[in-house]
Amino acid sequence: MEAQPPPPQQQQLDLEDSSRTERAQWLINSPEPPSLWWELVGSVKGSFSTHGRNHSSSTTKGKRAISFFQALFPILSWGRTYKASMFKHDLMAGLTLASLSIPQSIGYANIAKLDPQYGLYTSVVPPLIYALMGSSREIAIGPVAVVSMLLSSKLPSLVDPAVDSIGYTKLVFTVTFFTGTFQAILGLFRLGFLVDFLSHAAIVGFMAGAAIVIGLQQLKGLFGLSHFTSKNDVVSVLSSVSKSVPREWYPLNFVLGCSFLVFLLVARFIGRRNKKLFWFPAIAPLLSVILSTLVVYLTKADKHGVKIVKHIKGGLNPSSVHQLQFNGPHVAEAAKIGLISAVVALTEAIAVGRSFASIKGYHLDGNKEMMAMGFMNLAGSLTSCYVATGSFSRTAVNFSAGCRTVVSNIVMAITVVLSLELFTRLLYYTPVAILASIILSALPGLIDIDEACNIWKVDKLDFLACLGAFVGVLFKSVETGLIVAVAISFLKLLLQSIGPAVGQLGRLPRTNMFCEVDQYPMASKTPGLLTLGINSSLLCFANANFLRERITRLVTEDENGAEETGNDRVQILILDMTNVLNIDTSGILALEELHTNLVSRGIKLAIVNLRWQVIHKLKLSKLVEKIGADCIFLTVAEAVDACLASKLAINNTNF
Repeated sequence: MEAQPPPPQQQQLDLEDSSRTERAQWLINSPEPPSLWWELVGSVKGSFSTHGRNHSSSTTKGKRAISFFQALFPILSWGRTYKASMFKHDLMAGLTLASLSIPQSIGYANIAKLDPQYGLYTSVVPPLIYALMGSSREIAIGPVAVVSMLLSSKLPSLVDPAVDSIGYTKLVFTVTFFTGTFQAILGLFRLGFLVDFLSHAAIVGFMAGAAIVIGLQQLKGLFGLSHFTSKNDVVSVLSSVSKSVPREWYPLNFVLGCSFLVFLLVARFIGRRNKKLFWFPAIAPLLSVILSTLVVYLTKADKHGVKIVKHIKGGLNPSSVHQLQFNGPHVAEAAKIGLISAVVALTEAIAVGRSFASIKGYHLDGNKEMMAMGFMNLAGSLTSCYVATGSFSRTAVNFSAGCRTVVSNIVMAITVVLSLELFTRLLYYTPVAILASIILSALPGLIDIDEACNIWKVDKLDFLACLGAFVGVLFKSVETGLIVAVAISFLKLLLQSIGPAVGQLGRLPRTNMFCEVDQYPMASKTPGLLTLGINSSLLCFANANFLRERITRLVTEDENGAEETGNDRVQILILDMTNVLNIDTSGILALEELHTNLVSRGIKLAIVNLRWQVIHKLKLSKLVEKIGADCIFLTVAEAVDACLASKLAINNTNF
C-alpha cells in the first residue's frame, strides 16, 4: 500500500520551516569578521584613499599613486575643473576675508600674548597648506580667539612673556608643533570619534564661557591699563579691573574704543538686516583701524595716554625650525597643552566646516580634515605661526561673500603677505583700544542663547554638560571647562550603558513588525512567549549583570502575571539582539548564566539577529552549541512563527 502524501497545509509548514532553517544558517555560518589589526590598517589606508574599498587587481600602480595623491591633496581633483568664472567669486571673497582677517589676526595675537606679526604670519602659511589638503570649500583658516585665550591662560605659568618674550614665543611654536602632530595622528588613524566626546551641547557652553572671558580681558585694552592679571577666570579679571581702573584709566582710550565698537556693532546689524551689504561688516574692522590710526597720528593722541601698537615687524614668515624646544624642562607641559589645543581647534573647525558643508549639500570627511589641520599646524610651527584653525566669524564672511572654493584662502594669504611687505609701518599708530573693540564686536557670534534654551528643552543632561562647560571656563579655566564637559558627557554615556532599556515586544496589527508595547500599545503579545529587545549597542562588563537580572525579573513578573490571570505560562523567551553590535566575555558569561537559569525553570531561549561580531564570539565560546542552532533566528517574526508552528514548543516534562 502506497504512503499517503502529507496534506497541503503540512507541506506549507514544512516549506516555511525549511526556509527559516536556511536563513538561520546564513546567520550562523557567516564568515569571520575582520580582526582589530586589519581594521586599523584599513582605517589608515582609508585616510589616503578616495574610495572606501580597495582598488581592484586590474588597477595599475600609476592609478593607485594618482588616487593616493588626490586623497591627500584634494586640490588635484577639483583643480582640474576650476574655471575663471569661479575665480572671480573667490577673488572677491578672499579680498573681503583679508580685510577682516588682518585686524582680527593682530588682535588675536595680542590675546595670545604674542607680537602682532605672529597673528599675521598665522594667516599666511596655514591657509595655504589647508588650500592644498583641506576639503571644505568655505572654511576660513587663521588664528581664533578661543585657542589664543587657551595659550595665554596656560603658557605664562611656564614662561612669563613679560620677562622672557623670546622663550615664550619658542614655547608657543613648540605647542603648535605638538598640536599639529596630535591632529595629524587623529586623522591618520581615523580617531575622529574621540573629538566627538566634546558634544554639541558642551561646545555651546564652552564657546559662550570663552567669549565672556575673552571679552572681559579686552577691558585692559579698552581702558588702556598697564597692570592686569594673568589669570583668565571672571573673578580675577573683574577684581583686577576694579583695582587698576581708578589708578590707570585713560579716558581717551575708552572713548576711542567705545566709539568704534558702536560703529562695528552697527555695521554688524546692518549686514544682518540687508544681506546685500554683507561686505560692510566685513570691511568695518579694517576701516576702524585706518580711521583710528589717522586720528591718533593727526592729533598726537599717543602723547596724551592713548596706547598704540607701535612697531610691527614686516616681511615674510621667518623660519622657526631652530626655535622648537624638545629638550627643555617644559616639553611634557607643552605636549599636554598641545593636545588640549588640538581638540579645541579641531572641534571648532569641524563644527563650522560641517555646518556650511550641509548648507551647500556636500559631505565633509572629518578624518581628512584632521589630517589637513595637523599638517598645516606642523608647517606653521616651522614658519613662525601659532595654532590656526577654522574661524566661525571669518567663515561666515567668506560664505556670504560668495566663495566657490578654498582659493579664497589663497587670495587672503597673498593679501596678508603684501600687507606684511608694504603696510606694517603704517600700523605704528594703531590704538590698542581699537583691537580690543574689534575682538569685542566678534564675540556675540560665539554666544548662542537660543541654542542653549533649545538644549534645555530637548535634553536636560545635555544642558548640564553645556552649563558645566560654561561655568568651568568662566570661573576656573579653559582646561577645567573641557574636563567638566567631557566628564558629564562620559557620565551620561555611562548611565545609558550601565542601565540600558529592555523592552517587551509585540506584533503590530496586520504586519510582521515587532515593536515595544510601551511605545505601541496596539502591539499584541503572543501567549506562552516572552519577546524582549535589548536597547544597547554593547553587551559588556558595564551592563551584563544588569541586563541578566533585568531579563530574569521580567520573566518572573510575566510568570506571576500568568498565574494570576490563568494565561499560559512562559515557555520560550525570544531575545532580540538586533541593537547589540558587540559583546565581551562578561556579556557572554551573562548570556550563559541566563540560559542555564531559564532551562532550570523549564523555559527555552531563542536569540534573534545576532550581529557579525556577536555571532562570531558566541560561536568561539561554544554558546551557540549550548543554546542550539535551531534556536537562532534572523528575525523576530520568524522566531515567533516557529514557536506558533510548534517547532520550538516544549513540554515541562522534557526538562
